[in-house]
Amino acid sequence: MKLTTSAQMRELDRIAIEERHIPSVELMERAAEGVAAAVLTLLPDQAAHCRIAALCGAGNNGGDGIAAARLLFFGRMQVRCFLVGRYERLTPDSLEMTRRLSDCGVELESFDPENAEQLRYIRQCDAVIDAVFGVGLSREVAEGSVFAAAIDVMNQSRGKIAAADIASGVEADTGRILGRAVRADSTVTFTFPKIGQAVGDGAVCSGEVTVCEIGIPADLKEKLAGSVQTVEKPFVQWALPRRRIDGHKGTFGKLLVVGGAVGYTGAPYLAAAAAVRTGCGLVSLGVPELIWPVEAAKCVSAMPFPLPEKGGMLSEKALPQILEKLSGCDVLALGPGLGRSERTARLVWELLKTEKPVVLDADGINALSGHIDILDARRGRVTILTPHDVEFTRIGGDLKRGDRVGAARDFAVSHGCVLVLKGHRTITATPEGSVLVNTTGGSGLAKGGSGDVLTGVIASLLAQGAGAVQAAAAGVWLHGRAGDLAEQELTAYGMTPEDTVNHLPLAIREILE
Repeated sequence: MKLTTSAQMRELDRIAIEERHIPSVELMERAAEGVAAAVLTLLPDQAAHCRIAALCGAGNNGGDGIAAARLLFFGRMQVRCFLVGRYERLTPDSLEMTRRLSDCGVELESFDPENAEQLRYIRQCDAVIDAVFGVGLSREVAEGSVFAAAIDVMNQSRGKIAAADIASGVEADTGRILGRAVRADSTVTFTFPKIGQAVGDGAVCSGEVTVCEIGIPADLKEKLAGSVQTVEKPFVQWALPRRRIDGHKGTFGKLLVVGGAVGYTGAPYLAAAAAVRTGCGLVSLGVPELIWPVEAAKCVSAMPFPLPEKGGMLSEKALPQILEKLSGCDVLALGPGLGRSERTARLVWELLKTEKPVVLDADGINALSGHIDILDARRGRVTILTPHDVEFTRIGGDLKRGDRVGAARDFAVSHGCVLVLKGHRTITATPEGSVLVNTTGGSGLAKGGSGDVLTGVIASLLAQGAGAVQAAAAGVWLHGRAGDLAEQELTAYGMTPEDTVNHLPLAIREILE
Protein backbone atom coordinates (compact mmCIF):
# COMPACT_ATOMS: atom_id res chain seq x y z
CA MET A 1 0.00 0.00 0.00
CA LYS A 2 1.27 3.47 -0.86
CA LEU A 3 2.43 5.68 1.98
CA THR A 4 2.22 9.41 1.41
CA THR A 5 3.78 12.62 2.66
CA SER A 6 1.90 15.59 4.04
CA ALA A 7 2.77 17.61 0.91
CA GLN A 8 1.29 14.93 -1.35
CA MET A 9 -1.94 14.91 0.63
CA ARG A 10 -2.23 18.69 0.58
CA GLU A 11 -1.84 18.66 -3.19
CA LEU A 12 -4.46 15.92 -3.62
CA ASP A 13 -6.92 17.90 -1.50
CA ARG A 14 -6.15 21.10 -3.42
CA ILE A 15 -6.77 19.51 -6.81
CA ALA A 16 -10.00 17.87 -5.62
CA ILE A 17 -11.33 21.17 -4.23
CA GLU A 18 -10.00 23.75 -6.69
CA GLU A 19 -9.89 21.81 -9.96
CA ARG A 20 -12.54 19.13 -9.49
CA HIS A 21 -14.83 21.51 -7.56
CA ILE A 22 -15.61 19.10 -4.74
CA PRO A 23 -16.85 21.20 -1.80
CA SER A 24 -14.34 21.02 1.03
CA VAL A 25 -17.10 20.70 3.62
CA GLU A 26 -18.23 17.51 1.87
CA LEU A 27 -14.75 16.06 2.26
CA MET A 28 -14.81 17.08 5.91
CA GLU A 29 -18.19 15.47 6.54
CA ARG A 30 -16.98 12.19 5.04
CA ALA A 31 -13.84 12.34 7.17
CA ALA A 32 -16.01 12.92 10.22
CA GLU A 33 -18.13 9.88 9.38
CA GLY A 34 -14.98 7.75 9.41
CA VAL A 35 -13.85 9.15 12.75
CA ALA A 36 -17.28 8.67 14.33
CA ALA A 37 -17.41 5.10 13.08
CA ALA A 38 -13.98 4.42 14.60
CA VAL A 39 -15.14 5.77 17.96
CA LEU A 40 -18.12 3.42 17.92
CA THR A 41 -15.82 0.43 17.47
CA LEU A 42 -13.98 1.47 20.65
CA LEU A 43 -17.17 1.64 22.73
CA PRO A 44 -19.26 -1.13 24.34
CA ASP A 45 -22.04 -2.73 22.32
CA GLN A 46 -24.57 -0.52 24.10
CA ALA A 47 -22.91 2.76 23.13
CA ALA A 48 -25.86 5.05 23.87
CA HIS A 49 -25.21 7.48 26.74
CA CYS A 50 -21.44 6.85 26.67
CA ARG A 51 -19.43 9.97 27.36
CA ILE A 52 -17.26 11.34 24.54
CA ALA A 53 -14.69 14.13 24.58
CA ALA A 54 -13.47 15.67 21.33
CA LEU A 55 -10.35 17.82 21.55
CA CYS A 56 -10.02 19.84 18.37
CA GLY A 57 -7.53 22.32 16.99
CA ALA A 58 -8.42 25.40 14.97
CA GLY A 59 -7.36 23.91 11.62
CA ASN A 60 -9.28 21.64 9.30
CA ASN A 61 -8.23 18.61 11.32
CA GLY A 62 -10.13 20.19 14.20
CA GLY A 63 -13.11 20.60 11.90
CA ASP A 64 -13.09 16.83 11.31
CA GLY A 65 -13.28 16.31 15.07
CA ILE A 66 -16.04 18.89 15.57
CA ALA A 67 -18.15 17.28 12.82
CA ALA A 68 -17.53 13.80 14.28
CA ALA A 69 -18.70 15.05 17.69
CA ARG A 70 -21.98 16.18 16.11
CA LEU A 71 -22.52 12.77 14.48
CA LEU A 72 -21.91 10.99 17.78
CA PHE A 73 -24.34 13.35 19.52
CA PHE A 74 -26.98 12.20 17.01
CA GLY A 75 -26.22 8.65 18.25
CA ARG A 76 -27.50 9.63 21.72
CA MET A 77 -24.08 9.89 23.29
CA GLN A 78 -23.05 12.54 25.79
CA VAL A 79 -20.60 14.68 23.84
CA ARG A 80 -18.45 17.62 24.81
CA CYS A 81 -16.24 19.32 22.24
CA PHE A 82 -13.23 21.38 23.28
CA LEU A 83 -11.30 23.90 21.17
CA VAL A 84 -7.57 23.66 21.77
CA GLY A 85 -6.40 27.03 20.51
CA ARG A 86 -8.00 30.35 19.69
CA TYR A 87 -11.52 30.76 18.30
CA GLU A 88 -10.44 33.50 15.87
CA ARG A 89 -8.04 31.08 14.18
CA LEU A 90 -10.72 28.57 13.19
CA THR A 91 -10.66 27.88 9.45
CA PRO A 92 -13.82 28.63 7.43
CA ASP A 93 -14.76 24.94 7.25
CA SER A 94 -14.13 24.45 10.96
CA LEU A 95 -16.32 27.48 11.67
CA GLU A 96 -19.09 25.92 9.59
CA MET A 97 -18.81 22.67 11.55
CA THR A 98 -18.90 24.67 14.78
CA ARG A 99 -22.15 26.31 13.62
CA ARG A 100 -23.69 22.93 12.76
CA LEU A 101 -22.68 21.58 16.17
CA SER A 102 -24.22 24.60 17.89
CA ASP A 103 -27.48 24.09 15.95
CA CYS A 104 -27.71 20.71 17.70
CA GLY A 105 -27.41 22.35 21.10
CA VAL A 106 -23.75 21.48 21.71
CA GLU A 107 -21.34 24.39 22.06
CA LEU A 108 -17.64 24.38 21.29
CA GLU A 109 -15.92 24.94 24.63
CA SER A 110 -12.54 26.57 25.01
CA PHE A 111 -10.11 24.05 26.51
CA ASP A 112 -8.59 25.36 29.72
CA PRO A 113 -5.74 23.33 31.27
CA GLU A 114 -6.55 24.95 34.65
CA ASN A 115 -10.21 23.91 34.58
CA ALA A 116 -10.42 20.91 36.92
CA GLU A 117 -13.97 20.04 35.85
CA GLN A 118 -12.95 19.82 32.16
CA LEU A 119 -9.92 17.70 32.97
CA ARG A 120 -12.00 15.35 35.12
CA TYR A 121 -14.55 14.89 32.33
CA ILE A 122 -11.88 14.09 29.74
CA ARG A 123 -10.06 11.67 32.02
CA GLN A 124 -13.25 9.81 32.91
CA CYS A 125 -14.99 9.67 29.52
CA ASP A 126 -15.47 6.47 27.53
CA ALA A 127 -13.73 7.62 24.36
CA VAL A 128 -11.68 10.59 23.19
CA ILE A 129 -11.39 12.09 19.72
CA ASP A 130 -7.93 13.50 19.03
CA ALA A 131 -8.23 16.20 16.36
CA VAL A 132 -5.73 18.76 17.67
CA PHE A 133 -3.05 18.57 14.97
CA GLY A 134 -3.22 17.25 11.42
CA VAL A 135 -0.51 16.00 9.09
CA GLY A 136 0.99 19.46 8.65
CA LEU A 137 2.64 19.60 12.08
CA SER A 138 6.39 20.06 11.65
CA ARG A 139 7.63 21.72 14.85
CA GLU A 140 7.88 20.62 18.44
CA VAL A 141 4.82 20.86 20.68
CA ALA A 142 5.91 23.56 23.09
CA GLU A 143 6.36 22.51 26.70
CA GLY A 144 3.79 24.24 28.92
CA SER A 145 1.50 25.14 26.00
CA VAL A 146 -2.22 24.48 25.85
CA PHE A 147 -1.47 21.91 23.13
CA ALA A 148 0.92 20.00 25.36
CA ALA A 149 -1.68 20.01 28.12
CA ALA A 150 -4.34 18.68 25.73
CA ILE A 151 -2.09 15.81 24.62
CA ASP A 152 -1.25 14.96 28.22
CA VAL A 153 -4.86 14.85 29.40
CA MET A 154 -5.88 12.65 26.46
CA ASN A 155 -3.13 10.20 27.34
CA GLN A 156 -4.37 10.23 30.95
CA SER A 157 -7.95 9.39 29.98
CA ARG A 158 -9.37 6.01 30.86
CA GLY A 159 -11.22 6.04 27.53
CA LYS A 160 -9.95 4.75 24.21
CA ILE A 161 -8.52 7.36 21.86
CA ALA A 162 -9.42 7.69 18.18
CA ALA A 163 -7.15 10.04 16.25
CA ALA A 164 -8.41 11.96 13.22
CA ASP A 165 -5.97 11.50 10.32
CA ILE A 166 -2.88 11.30 12.56
CA ALA A 167 -2.09 11.13 16.26
CA SER A 168 -1.31 14.68 17.40
CA GLY A 169 2.41 15.19 17.86
CA VAL A 170 3.49 12.62 15.26
CA GLU A 171 5.40 14.01 12.28
CA ALA A 172 3.57 12.66 9.24
CA ASP A 173 6.61 12.28 7.00
CA THR A 174 8.97 10.54 9.45
CA GLY A 175 7.12 9.07 12.43
CA ARG A 176 9.21 11.28 14.71
CA ILE A 177 7.56 12.45 17.94
CA LEU A 178 7.57 16.24 18.05
CA GLY A 179 8.09 16.72 21.77
CA ARG A 180 5.10 14.65 22.87
CA ALA A 181 2.33 12.76 21.11
CA VAL A 182 -1.07 11.22 21.67
CA ARG A 183 -0.96 7.45 22.14
CA ALA A 184 -3.99 6.52 20.06
CA ASP A 185 -5.77 3.19 20.14
CA SER A 186 -7.10 3.81 16.64
CA THR A 187 -6.22 6.24 13.87
CA VAL A 188 -8.59 6.98 11.01
CA THR A 189 -6.45 8.39 8.24
CA PHE A 190 -7.84 9.83 5.05
CA THR A 191 -7.30 8.62 1.46
CA PHE A 192 -3.85 7.11 2.07
CA PRO A 193 -1.85 6.09 5.14
CA LYS A 194 1.05 8.40 5.96
CA ILE A 195 4.70 7.40 6.21
CA GLY A 196 4.85 8.45 9.85
CA GLN A 197 2.07 6.02 10.77
CA ALA A 198 4.07 3.05 9.50
CA VAL A 199 7.56 3.67 10.90
CA GLY A 200 9.34 4.67 14.09
CA ASP A 201 7.54 5.91 17.18
CA GLY A 202 4.70 7.13 14.99
CA ALA A 203 3.72 3.53 14.24
CA VAL A 204 3.49 2.82 17.97
CA CYS A 205 1.43 5.97 18.71
CA SER A 206 -0.98 5.37 15.82
CA GLY A 207 -2.55 2.18 17.15
CA GLU A 208 -4.67 0.38 14.57
CA VAL A 209 -4.68 2.44 11.39
CA THR A 210 -7.66 2.36 9.03
CA VAL A 211 -7.99 4.28 5.78
CA CYS A 212 -11.17 6.28 5.20
CA GLU A 213 -12.18 7.28 1.69
CA ILE A 214 -13.44 10.86 1.76
CA GLY A 215 -14.23 11.35 -1.92
CA ILE A 216 -10.89 12.08 -3.60
CA PRO A 217 -11.38 10.95 -7.25
CA ALA A 218 -9.87 7.56 -8.04
CA ASP A 219 -7.88 8.82 -11.02
CA LEU A 220 -6.08 11.35 -8.80
CA LYS A 221 -5.17 8.61 -6.35
CA GLU A 222 -3.88 6.35 -9.12
CA LYS A 223 -1.64 9.09 -10.50
CA LEU A 224 0.01 9.71 -7.15
CA ALA A 225 3.66 8.77 -7.45
CA GLY A 226 4.78 7.22 -4.19
CA SER A 227 8.29 5.92 -3.52
CA VAL A 228 7.33 4.47 -0.13
CA GLN A 229 4.96 1.56 0.39
CA THR A 230 4.19 -1.16 2.88
CA VAL A 231 4.95 -4.82 2.25
CA GLU A 232 1.78 -6.87 2.40
CA LYS A 233 0.93 -10.49 1.69
CA PRO A 234 0.29 -10.02 -2.08
CA PHE A 235 3.82 -8.64 -2.54
CA VAL A 236 5.30 -11.72 -0.88
CA GLN A 237 3.11 -14.02 -2.95
CA TRP A 238 4.51 -12.37 -6.07
CA ALA A 239 8.12 -12.31 -4.83
CA LEU A 240 8.36 -15.87 -3.52
CA PRO A 241 10.43 -17.93 -6.02
CA ARG A 242 8.42 -20.62 -7.78
CA ARG A 243 9.49 -24.25 -7.42
CA ARG A 244 9.73 -26.36 -10.54
CA ILE A 245 7.95 -29.67 -10.20
CA ASP A 246 10.92 -31.41 -11.87
CA GLY A 247 13.56 -29.52 -9.87
CA HIS A 248 16.38 -31.07 -7.84
CA LYS A 249 18.58 -29.82 -4.99
CA GLY A 250 20.79 -27.91 -7.39
CA THR A 251 17.79 -26.21 -8.96
CA PHE A 252 16.82 -24.36 -5.83
CA GLY A 253 20.01 -22.49 -5.13
CA LYS A 254 23.39 -23.05 -3.52
CA LEU A 255 24.21 -20.84 -0.57
CA LEU A 256 27.47 -20.40 1.30
CA VAL A 257 27.24 -19.04 4.85
CA VAL A 258 30.54 -17.83 6.35
CA GLY A 259 30.74 -16.85 10.00
CA GLY A 260 31.04 -18.10 13.54
CA ALA A 261 33.64 -17.75 16.27
CA VAL A 262 34.28 -19.17 19.71
CA GLY A 263 31.37 -17.93 21.81
CA TYR A 264 29.22 -17.33 18.72
CA THR A 265 28.29 -20.80 17.54
CA GLY A 266 24.56 -20.14 17.38
CA ALA A 267 24.63 -17.37 14.78
CA PRO A 268 25.91 -19.30 11.75
CA TYR A 269 23.76 -22.28 12.65
CA LEU A 270 20.60 -20.15 12.81
CA ALA A 271 21.38 -18.52 9.46
CA ALA A 272 21.96 -21.89 7.80
CA ALA A 273 18.88 -23.48 9.38
CA ALA A 274 16.69 -20.59 8.28
CA ALA A 275 18.01 -20.86 4.73
CA VAL A 276 17.11 -24.54 4.60
CA ARG A 277 13.66 -23.92 6.09
CA THR A 278 13.03 -21.25 3.45
CA GLY A 279 13.65 -23.65 0.58
CA CYS A 280 17.33 -23.37 -0.40
CA GLY A 281 18.53 -26.55 -2.10
CA LEU A 282 22.10 -26.72 -0.78
CA VAL A 283 23.46 -24.77 2.17
CA SER A 284 27.17 -24.91 3.05
CA LEU A 285 28.48 -23.44 6.27
CA GLY A 286 32.12 -22.36 6.64
CA VAL A 287 33.19 -21.87 10.27
CA PRO A 288 36.44 -21.76 12.27
CA GLU A 289 37.95 -25.21 12.75
CA LEU A 290 37.72 -24.88 16.52
CA ILE A 291 33.90 -24.68 16.50
CA TRP A 292 33.32 -27.00 13.55
CA PRO A 293 32.43 -30.00 15.79
CA VAL A 294 29.69 -27.92 17.41
CA GLU A 295 28.22 -26.90 14.05
CA ALA A 296 28.51 -30.43 12.71
CA ALA A 297 26.50 -31.71 15.67
CA LYS A 298 23.85 -29.01 15.28
CA CYS A 299 23.39 -29.04 11.52
CA VAL A 300 21.44 -31.90 9.97
CA SER A 301 20.34 -30.38 6.68
CA ALA A 302 23.13 -27.84 6.13
CA MET A 303 26.75 -28.84 5.45
CA PRO A 304 29.34 -27.34 7.82
CA PHE A 305 33.04 -27.45 6.95
CA PRO A 306 36.10 -26.32 8.96
CA LEU A 307 38.26 -23.35 8.03
CA PRO A 308 41.64 -22.08 9.32
CA GLU A 309 41.31 -19.97 12.44
CA LYS A 310 43.34 -18.00 14.91
CA GLY A 311 42.23 -17.09 18.39
CA GLY A 312 38.85 -18.72 17.80
CA MET A 313 38.03 -16.57 14.76
CA LEU A 314 38.52 -17.10 11.03
CA SER A 315 41.94 -16.14 9.74
CA GLU A 316 42.94 -14.78 6.35
CA LYS A 317 44.29 -18.21 5.53
CA ALA A 318 40.68 -19.31 5.16
CA LEU A 319 40.27 -17.12 2.07
CA PRO A 320 41.37 -19.66 -0.61
CA GLN A 321 39.06 -22.37 0.72
CA ILE A 322 36.14 -19.97 0.99
CA LEU A 323 36.68 -18.73 -2.56
CA GLU A 324 36.90 -22.28 -3.86
CA LYS A 325 33.62 -23.21 -2.16
CA LEU A 326 32.00 -19.95 -3.28
CA SER A 327 32.86 -20.66 -6.91
CA GLY A 328 30.25 -23.42 -6.84
CA CYS A 329 27.63 -21.42 -5.00
CA ASP A 330 25.13 -18.76 -6.05
CA VAL A 331 25.12 -16.47 -3.02
CA LEU A 332 27.40 -15.62 -0.08
CA ALA A 333 25.93 -14.82 3.35
CA LEU A 334 28.75 -13.23 5.30
CA GLY A 335 29.01 -12.14 8.90
CA PRO A 336 26.80 -14.06 11.38
CA GLY A 337 28.84 -14.55 14.55
CA LEU A 338 32.06 -13.69 12.71
CA GLY A 339 33.59 -11.69 15.55
CA ARG A 340 35.44 -8.39 15.34
CA SER A 341 39.16 -8.28 14.68
CA GLU A 342 41.55 -6.87 12.13
CA ARG A 343 41.94 -10.37 10.67
CA THR A 344 38.22 -10.92 10.15
CA ALA A 345 37.85 -7.41 8.72
CA ARG A 346 40.54 -8.07 6.12
CA LEU A 347 38.84 -11.35 5.26
CA VAL A 348 35.56 -9.53 4.72
CA TRP A 349 37.24 -6.92 2.50
CA GLU A 350 38.70 -9.64 0.28
CA LEU A 351 35.46 -11.60 0.06
CA LEU A 352 33.54 -8.49 -0.97
CA LYS A 353 35.57 -8.45 -4.18
CA THR A 354 33.50 -11.41 -5.41
CA GLU A 355 31.11 -10.96 -8.31
CA LYS A 356 28.58 -13.18 -6.52
CA PRO A 357 25.60 -11.66 -4.69
CA VAL A 358 26.37 -11.00 -1.03
CA VAL A 359 24.13 -10.69 2.03
CA LEU A 360 26.21 -8.87 4.63
CA ASP A 361 25.26 -9.01 8.29
CA ALA A 362 26.56 -8.32 11.79
CA ASP A 363 30.38 -8.25 11.95
CA GLY A 364 30.50 -8.36 8.18
CA ILE A 365 28.87 -4.92 8.30
CA ASN A 366 31.10 -3.75 11.13
CA ALA A 367 34.13 -4.48 8.95
CA LEU A 368 33.01 -1.62 6.68
CA SER A 369 33.41 0.96 9.44
CA GLY A 370 35.97 3.42 8.07
CA HIS A 371 36.14 1.44 4.83
CA ILE A 372 32.88 2.28 3.09
CA ASP A 373 34.80 2.57 -0.19
CA ILE A 374 34.87 -1.23 -0.27
CA LEU A 375 31.07 -1.24 -0.39
CA ASP A 376 31.07 1.50 -3.03
CA ALA A 377 33.34 -0.66 -5.20
CA ARG A 378 30.52 -3.24 -5.38
CA ARG A 379 28.13 -0.82 -7.10
CA GLY A 380 26.43 -2.69 -9.93
CA ARG A 381 26.67 -6.02 -8.08
CA VAL A 382 24.03 -7.38 -5.70
CA THR A 383 24.80 -6.42 -2.11
CA ILE A 384 22.21 -6.59 0.68
CA LEU A 385 23.12 -5.13 4.06
CA THR A 386 21.06 -5.97 7.16
CA PRO A 387 22.19 -3.62 9.97
CA HIS A 388 20.45 -2.66 13.16
CA ASP A 389 20.63 1.00 14.18
CA VAL A 390 24.03 0.84 15.91
CA GLU A 391 25.65 -0.98 13.00
CA PHE A 392 24.02 1.45 10.59
CA THR A 393 25.43 4.53 12.31
CA ARG A 394 28.81 2.79 12.59
CA ILE A 395 29.10 2.70 8.78
CA GLY A 396 27.88 6.24 8.24
CA GLY A 397 24.09 6.07 8.41
CA ASP A 398 22.50 9.25 9.78
CA LEU A 399 19.64 8.70 12.22
CA LYS A 400 20.07 11.99 14.09
CA ARG A 401 17.05 13.56 12.38
CA GLY A 402 14.76 10.74 13.50
CA ASP A 403 13.92 9.98 9.86
CA ARG A 404 14.59 6.27 9.40
CA VAL A 405 13.01 6.16 5.93
CA GLY A 406 15.07 9.09 4.67
CA ALA A 407 18.28 7.81 6.25
CA ALA A 408 17.88 4.32 4.78
CA ARG A 409 17.00 5.68 1.35
CA ASP A 410 19.95 8.10 1.32
CA PHE A 411 22.39 5.35 2.25
CA ALA A 412 21.08 2.84 -0.31
CA VAL A 413 21.20 5.41 -3.12
CA SER A 414 24.63 6.75 -2.13
CA HIS A 415 26.26 3.33 -1.93
CA GLY A 416 24.35 1.38 -4.57
CA CYS A 417 23.12 -1.36 -2.24
CA VAL A 418 19.89 -2.76 -0.88
CA LEU A 419 19.67 -1.73 2.77
CA VAL A 420 17.55 -3.60 5.30
CA LEU A 421 17.40 -1.32 8.37
CA LYS A 422 16.21 -3.62 11.13
CA GLY A 423 13.92 -2.58 13.95
CA HIS A 424 10.24 -2.03 14.60
CA ARG A 425 8.77 -1.86 11.09
CA THR A 426 12.00 -2.86 9.33
CA ILE A 427 12.77 -0.74 6.27
CA THR A 428 14.09 -2.02 2.93
CA ALA A 429 15.62 0.73 0.79
CA THR A 430 16.77 0.29 -2.81
CA PRO A 431 19.54 1.90 -4.90
CA GLU A 432 16.81 3.52 -7.00
CA GLY A 433 15.37 5.36 -4.00
CA SER A 434 12.21 3.37 -3.31
CA VAL A 435 11.42 2.19 0.21
CA LEU A 436 9.39 -0.77 1.47
CA VAL A 437 8.14 -0.82 5.07
CA ASN A 438 7.49 -4.16 6.72
CA THR A 439 4.22 -4.87 8.54
CA THR A 440 4.97 -8.11 10.42
CA GLY A 441 6.91 -9.05 13.54
CA GLY A 442 6.67 -8.17 17.21
CA SER A 443 8.69 -7.89 20.38
CA GLY A 444 9.32 -11.63 20.50
CA LEU A 445 11.90 -11.11 17.76
CA ALA A 446 13.88 -8.71 19.97
CA LYS A 447 16.36 -11.39 21.00
CA GLY A 448 19.91 -12.19 20.02
CA GLY A 449 19.94 -14.49 16.99
CA SER A 450 16.85 -13.12 15.24
CA GLY A 451 19.01 -11.13 12.83
CA ASP A 452 20.92 -14.28 11.91
CA VAL A 453 17.64 -15.99 11.04
CA LEU A 454 16.71 -13.02 8.83
CA THR A 455 20.06 -13.23 7.01
CA GLY A 456 19.43 -16.88 6.23
CA VAL A 457 15.92 -16.22 4.92
CA ILE A 458 16.99 -13.38 2.63
CA ALA A 459 20.03 -15.27 1.32
CA SER A 460 17.91 -18.34 0.68
CA LEU A 461 15.35 -16.45 -1.42
CA LEU A 462 18.17 -14.73 -3.30
CA ALA A 463 19.86 -18.06 -4.04
CA GLN A 464 16.55 -19.46 -5.34
CA GLY A 465 16.33 -16.71 -7.93
CA ALA A 466 14.41 -13.84 -6.32
CA GLY A 467 15.60 -10.34 -7.21
CA ALA A 468 17.59 -8.50 -4.58
CA VAL A 469 14.77 -6.17 -3.53
CA GLN A 470 12.18 -8.95 -3.62
CA ALA A 471 14.40 -11.28 -1.57
CA ALA A 472 15.09 -8.60 1.01
CA ALA A 473 11.55 -7.26 1.46
CA ALA A 474 9.80 -10.64 1.21
CA GLY A 475 12.43 -12.16 3.50
CA VAL A 476 11.76 -9.53 6.13
CA TRP A 477 8.01 -10.14 5.87
CA LEU A 478 8.35 -13.95 6.16
CA HIS A 479 10.75 -13.61 9.07
CA GLY A 480 8.34 -11.29 10.86
CA ARG A 481 5.34 -13.48 10.11
CA ALA A 482 7.14 -16.58 11.38
CA GLY A 483 7.90 -14.63 14.53
CA ASP A 484 4.23 -13.66 14.86
CA LEU A 485 3.20 -17.30 14.60
CA ALA A 486 5.80 -18.37 17.16
CA GLU A 487 4.62 -15.61 19.48
CA GLN A 488 1.00 -16.75 19.16
CA GLU A 489 2.01 -20.24 20.26
CA LEU A 490 4.74 -19.52 22.80
CA THR A 491 4.32 -15.83 23.80
CA ALA A 492 6.82 -13.06 23.13
CA TYR A 493 8.54 -13.98 26.39
CA GLY A 494 9.01 -17.68 25.67
CA MET A 495 9.81 -17.84 21.95
CA THR A 496 13.37 -18.13 20.68
CA PRO A 497 15.03 -17.43 17.31
CA GLU A 498 15.03 -21.18 16.71
CA ASP A 499 11.26 -21.16 17.17
CA THR A 500 11.10 -18.51 14.45
CA VAL A 501 13.07 -20.83 12.17
CA ASN A 502 10.65 -23.66 12.92
CA HIS A 503 7.64 -21.48 12.09
CA LEU A 504 8.97 -20.36 8.71
CA PRO A 505 7.19 -23.23 6.90
CA LEU A 506 3.87 -22.12 8.41
CA ALA A 507 4.46 -18.55 7.24
CA ILE A 508 5.23 -19.84 3.74
CA ARG A 509 2.14 -22.04 3.80
CA GLU A 510 0.00 -18.95 4.40
CA ILE A 511 1.51 -17.40 1.27
CA LEU A 512 0.99 -20.53 -0.83
CA GLU A 513 -2.63 -20.83 0.27
